[in-house]
Amino acid sequence: MKAPTWRARPLPARATALALGALVLVTAFLAAAFPRGVAAYETRGVRQALGSVPAGQRTVEITVSRTDVTGDPAAAYSGDELARQDRAIRGRFHAPLRIDAAESLHGIRTTKPLNAQDTWLPRPDGVAPSFSLYAAAGLGVHATLAEGRLPQGAAPGKRTLEAAVTVATARALGLHVGSTLHLPGLAVRISGLLTPSAPDRAYWAVDPLMAAARQDVAPGLPPQRFWRAGLLLSPQDGPALLRTEGEPEKFWRYPVDTRALTARDAPLLRDRLLSLEHGAALAGLRSVAGSGALADSAVDGLLDAFARMRAAVAPVIAVAAYGIGTVAGVVLLMTAGLTAARRRAELALLRARGASLAGLAGRLTAETAAVALPAAAAGGGLALLLVPGERVLPSLLAAAGTGLLGTLALPLRAAVAHRRPRTVERADGAGARPSRLRTVAELTVLVLAVGAVLALRGRSTATGGVDALVSTAPVLIGVIAALVLMRLSPIPPRLAARPAARTAGLTGFLSLARAGRAPATAGLPLLALVVALTTASFGGSVLAGVATARDHAALTAVGAEARISADKPLPEALRRAAGQVPGVEDAVPLRIDVQAADDNGPPLYLVIADAKAYARLARATGLGAFAAQDLADPGGDRPLPAVVSPRFLTRFGRAPMALQPELGQLVIRPKTVRADTPAQPGGDFVVVDAASVARRHPDTYRDPATGPSVLLLSGRSLHTGALRTAVRAHTPGSLSVRLALRSAVRAEFADSPLQQGAVRLYTAAVAAGTGFALLALLLSLLQTAPQRSQLLARLRTMGLTRAQGRRLLVLEALPPALLAAVGGALAGAATIRLLGPGTDLTALALPGTSGGGTADTIRLHTDPASLLLPSAGVVALALAVALVQAWLSGRRRESTELRAGDTR
Repeated sequence: MKAPTWRARPLPARATALALGALVLVTAFLAAAFPRGVAAYETRGVRQALGSVPAGQRTVEITVSRTDVTGDPAAAYSGDELARQDRAIRGRFHAPLRIDAAESLHGIRTTKPLNAQDTWLPRPDGVAPSFSLYAAAGLGVHATLAEGRLPQGAAPGKRTLEAAVTVATARALGLHVGSTLHLPGLAVRISGLLTPSAPDRAYWAVDPLMAAARQDVAPGLPPQRFWRAGLLLSPQDGPALLRTEGEPEKFWRYPVDTRALTARDAPLLRDRLLSLEHGAALAGLRSVAGSGALADSAVDGLLDAFARMRAAVAPVIAVAAYGIGTVAGVVLLMTAGLTAARRRAELALLRARGASLAGLAGRLTAETAAVALPAAAAGGGLALLLVPGERVLPSLLAAAGTGLLGTLALPLRAAVAHRRPRTVERADGAGARPSRLRTVAELTVLVLAVGAVLALRGRSTATGGVDALVSTAPVLIGVIAALVLMRLSPIPPRLAARPAARTAGLTGFLSLARAGRAPATAGLPLLALVVALTTASFGGSVLAGVATARDHAALTAVGAEARISADKPLPEALRRAAGQVPGVEDAVPLRIDVQAADDNGPPLYLVIADAKAYARLARATGLGAFAAQDLADPGGDRPLPAVVSPRFLTRFGRAPMALQPELGQLVIRPKTVRADTPAQPGGDFVVVDAASVARRHPDTYRDPATGPSVLLLSGRSLHTGALRTAVRAHTPGSLSVRLALRSAVRAEFADSPLQQGAVRLYTAAVAAGTGFALLALLLSLLQTAPQRSQLLARLRTMGLTRAQGRRLLVLEALPPALLAAVGGALAGAATIRLLGPGTDLTALALPGTSGGGTADTIRLHTDPASLLLPSAGVVALALAVALVQAWLSGRRRESTELRAGDTR
């Protein structure tokens, strides 16, 4: 009985199948996890964009003014009619426009405040307090009674209404249960005092007057303060407001529920809101609420801001997706090519015995499908299980594509290689010449890639949205570099082998000669390495650029590692305690005086500091470093030299200029121009030496009332907790001190879930691409490991020592590794040089900014570490594999090594 084909396969094939299954599983997991990860952080971003704003900005409000009411106004303003309309309006809201029914509110309110005529009410500047009236539903649900009872509806025609107020309003205005307020057209008696159940929720927070009284300022000179407050009536008293001068209107307020909102729903939600405000949905709304109904919401504006940031971040993330996808695909193809090369004799024998090309491909497809498809399904299932997100179909398609590629790569490669019988050829390509077909294919790919790269020179990621041409640029440049390196790779070792042949040693010539005879399967590993290194270099530079931009922005905002400031001079004890905090290397006190400019332009900031200490701080921070001698006192009455900003020089030139700080008049002369300075980065500043000012005005300079009000602290390991403790302990109760930390400001720049998720996903993609690159290198080295083992065994029988064997393997592995490392680094540098001017990292690095071609736009720059570290890792791994193989070969017997690579 004939054994099944899979049982007839040799043992190494089972190990190869397991390796293929593991590779497909990991690749399918990453492919399926990527779209879910993107959707997850975008969903967190849109929910945070809507959930972090005040309640009024995420509410849909519908209003109908009194003039737009048709028919009987009293019937239209009744509580029952508003409740009926409320139910009808809610029925018109459909997903994704979901509302928070528990916090919804409807009723009648006055739009014009009514002044109280009672003289016993508080009047800060003699102005009578004004009140807004609310006949709102749901009052008993959203508040608890502290005293009295809820207001009850008055009989028709009665001019005294009942109202409730919150405890905060009653305390501010001196109200109590039974107080009567006389307003134009009616009187209001306080029936109860309420405590809001959730004052920060939409019911109370959208209109703060409902929850608490506040002081406003009346227009005019001088400005006069007065109180404003809200009176909460019964919903049945809405018709009574028609008799007042308050211009009442009907209103419905619906907070948008964002708990189930996803990033995919955001565009549709925006369209629904725009339709409700200006389109067809507004016409349907007016058929329910009245012909003059108007809808308004700030949610569509928030969604627009989110969409702009999402569009700015997406192209940068797409670069990582295309890069890792290409590298993973190349590794799968390379695995199939290596397997086809290992089984070349077996497949050739099957063809010689009459196997058809279709039958051969079908057999290989069945073999690989039995491994790749279950592995892809398992990888996709793990991604759906472990990675949160709502997008299922893209993940399933990505996992299915990975499984299909893993299944068909080996059959297609074998079908191409065995489409016609061939004579036995050398596997090392010593005399191989590329075919015309390969030359034409390479030239075609090269021309297309060069054309695409040249075309994207005039395009930018700042335009928003994913542009496949821009996103695949690193891959295209990597392909160009790999094609060139494939052609040039044999030349350097062969040229170096000629002088090595005339030396007495054996290892140098032999290693270079073997390196010059690269195996025919060396193209795909080189392509994978170069593309992966290019993508890793680009991605590393992106992450480094984001980190650098955030560091610089935080430094610019603070001026140093920490900044202590106050409106009055800082106590000497506080300055001394802050300077003794662990990690503080320098503590520089400053006097900053704001000067009004004669040209009606921005104010000037006069900075008075010790020249030496301030120069050290400027050098340490990198903000406008200068030499302390630039501020040296010229003596006499000559103008004081100053460090000024470029805009100061543009506005006032280099002529001496008189300034009038609190210390006394100072005449300064610009000497050094710097774009930034720690005390006032980016502003219009003037920096002078404190010693020179003290000589000119000794009395006022020593006056404690004009002492330093700012203290800048530098130090890389500053203990922030100890600094906060020192500030609290040495701050008098009468002084308001502000502490700004560079680390805290930097953390705020990465607060957006959209930015955090994008950076994390990009970091994971770069790490995965690097892993695939190292795997490609490892597979290529393992492919040629049997031949190297045989060579070492033969040479050892002729007297080769172990040290010479290690040197031989190292020197043989070094040229191709160096070639891939240098090529990947150069391709990465070229990618950054080509794409840097058009890659906008502003939205990814800093929240609330858009860049878009302004002077503050953050562009991509080359990061040396991102270029060199991945390439160094490739070389280190190649050397490590060579040394391990030499060690293992030294522990085996020559008879075993001479049969390495034999198959049964």
